[in-house]
Amino acid sequence: MNTFALRSTARTASPTRSGRARTVGIWVVRIGLGAQFVMGGAAKLAGDAQMVAMFDDIGAGQWFRLLVGILEVAGGIGLLVPRRPRLTRLAAAGLVALMVGAAITNVGVLGTAPTLPLVFGALAGAVALVRR
Repeated sequence: MNTFALRSTARTASPTRSGRARTVGIWVVRIGLGAQFVMGGAAKLAGDAQMVAMFDDIGAGQWFRLLVGILEVAGGIGLLVPRRPRLTRLAAAGLVALMVGAAITNVGVLGTAPTLPLVFGALAGAVALVRR
């Protein structure tokens, strides 16, 4: 094999700077979102007074708070599992659906701005798309 073939193979085998930056960037988003969803879900599961009051205002019952808490914790953990793109994509897509529901509930039931669920949903959507 000639030296040109060795050099070109070595170049294509190593990750590029932009590839590494993309990988680091998506991990930063995954870790941030994962932590946020795990903490938010844990607050719902622990019966935080604000969460209990919010779900009372929603009127769906406290079972719904527990369901949302379980889904948030599971989705947050799913974002953090390395080398499982299908699981990450599924977790991110589930969190997008959850955040769409949260945004609709914020506007239609609670009368609050949907900014936070929309931002978290958009970030989760980006993770789902990148992990294809």
